[in-house]
This record gives sequence, structure tokens and C-alpha cells, in this order.
Amino acid sequence: YYYRFVFRDTPGFIVNRILVPNCMQAMLMVDRQDATVHDIDVSMQLGAGVPMGPLKLSDYVGLDTMYNIASGWVEKYPDEPAFVLPRCLVEKVEAGHLGRKTGQGFYHWNGDKPGKPV
Repeated sequence: YYYRFVFRDTPGFIVNRILVPNCMQAMLMVDRQDATVHDIDVSMQLGAGVPMGPLKLSDYVGLDTMYNIASGWVEKYPDEPAFVLPRCLVEKVEAGHLGRKTGQGFYHWNGDKPGKPV
């Protein structure tokens, strides 16, 4: 299957431009204690039909990777309100809790298998 996409240059192109701010918004909900990590991820799975919630996905990708993407965008585009660095992300990265690759982030990990939320 082949489809040709035509779009303007934007940070992260289409997928990451939508996906990363979505994950950051989930983290801001954690910062504000609006909902638990589990409730955010399950709500997105059931309500939006995604196979993995935004916090588990961030852990899977690597919280350091998510941090590097978001911090680069925040620095380059300081007036874009969608580009933020949630406190919980900064704290986890500074503590060395990078998600799947270190065994702990928003979830405990056993290799590629996520366990319970931290």
C-alpha cells in the first residue's frame, strides 16, 4: 500500500507533532494529579482506541528520548503552547528512570514487558 503525503515542514512532521504533545499533556495530568498513570492510559486505550496509553508509550520509547524531543522543541519554539516539559518527566529523567530501558519510568518493566505503574 502506498500513499503520498504532502505537508508543510513542521517539528516532528505529522505523527510526532501530534503524538509527543499528547504524551506531554498526559504527563501534565500526572503533575496536577488529575488522574493516575493507570487511569490515563486505560482511558486512552478504551476511549481513543489506541493500543498503548501515552505514558506507557513514553516509557516504551524512552523518557530520555521524549525529554530530548520536547526540550528541543521548547527551546526552538518558545511561543508554541503545545511544547512543554512536564515536571514529572524532568524528575524521572534526572533520577535516571527512563522507562523500559532502565526498568522503571511511569511503569515497572521486566525487559519489554510492562508491569504495574510506579
